Amino acid sequence: MRALLRLLVCLPFFTHAAEPPARWWKGNLHTHSHWSDGDDYPEMIAAWYKQHGYHFLALSDHNILSDHERWISVAKSKGGELAFGKYLARFGEKWVEQRTTGGEREVRLKMLSEFRVPLEEPDRFLMVESEEITGRYLTAPVHINATNVREKIEPQTGSNIVEVMQKTVDAVVAQRQRTGVPMFPHINHPNFGWGITAEELMQVENELFFEVYNGHPLVHNEGDDKHAGTDRVWDIILTERLAELGREAMFGLATDDAHQYHNESNKGSHPGRGWVMVRAAKLTVENLIAALEAGDFYASSGVTLKDVNRDKDRLSVEIEAEPGITYTTEFIGTRKGFDRTSQQVFGDAGETLGVTRSYSKDIGAVLATVEGASASYALKGDEIYVRARITSSKPKADPYRAGEFERAWTQPLVTGVK
Repeated sequence: MRALLRLLVCLPFFTHAAEPPARWWKGNLHTHSHWSDGDDYPEMIAAWYKQHGYHFLALSDHNILSDHERWISVAKSKGGELAFGKYLARFGEKWVEQRTTGGEREVRLKMLSEFRVPLEEPDRFLMVESEEITGRYLTAPVHINATNVREKIEPQTGSNIVEVMQKTVDAVVAQRQRTGVPMFPHINHPNFGWGITAEELMQVENELFFEVYNGHPLVHNEGDDKHAGTDRVWDIILTERLAELGREAMFGLATDDAHQYHNESNKGSHPGRGWVMVRAAKLTVENLIAALEAGDFYASSGVTLKDVNRDKDRLSVEIEAEPGITYTTEFIGTRKGFDRTSQQVFGDAGETLGVTRSYSKDIGAVLATVEGASASYALKGDEIYVRARITSSKPKADPYRAGEFERAWTQPLVTGVK
């Protein structure tokens, strides 16, 4: 026995570090800088998000990656002398590279590989490479973000909007398969320029994400009397994809689509208006993308959730309530046997409009409404999907439109088809 004990003492002692518990990470997947049409320097923007409690950020400039040398004119840049002065004060002359060309002062834009070094911190802040692949069909804008992309993807062309979207998504998927790097596409602001209808969006294959909320003042999240809002578009997409097309659900993202960082007017597109909260064990791109693709996240324009549970037979939320603020949770879904009819929308002069069709109220019906900081919906057994939308009584600071209140959106609990 003593010999056995001596042998055990001499054996190496191996332990396996326990996997950290999953937690919420706050991030923005749609932002712009001087690399395209933003009015500030990329490291200034990243520093803003880090200082405001974000854990990850994707700079998604139009049709470009920040992976090569580029100089811009200070005077002709969108931020001008104001942005440059703040930049120089924040990062100093040793960091900011300047030169004079043809009598103009120029500054070199830092690449992501450079500015991520002083800003990233393990378990605190992470930068993600991204591109807003910016194309169109005729006059309709088709903008699709590629998150964690490795190589620039050119805008695609096609004979219709669906083909342009599909070819763009296919290009992202092909790069992921070829490189083995996790990345994903997401459809941006479908109501920007009234560019994309629900019928077009629902047809795109291998696409799991679209923006249900975007903080740019020109994106028409609410729609109008002729155009479906993005919440309504989401319900149409979910119902048709799950019940009619036999495809996977689509998840709803919130982003700010920030371009202006110095303009105090609420008419600009400012940082901090919309974000996602992703539940993952570690702050790594691999963990974040896996959680996003599993739908383990929620979108927010201000409301914070302590917990979201999408069990087999129940969807429940726990809100991190603020004193004096009330919360209304709507459980929204479509039941089997829904009215499948839809009608064309016509203009005031009776002309046919190329917009999302008008569908039955059975699609995206409010199945239950709950007041308070905790809300739960027990499935009845005939739902195709259920999602939750939480609306606060707190007016949104720096709203993208007048009269906006803070909200959060959970991802759908898919329960069945037809």
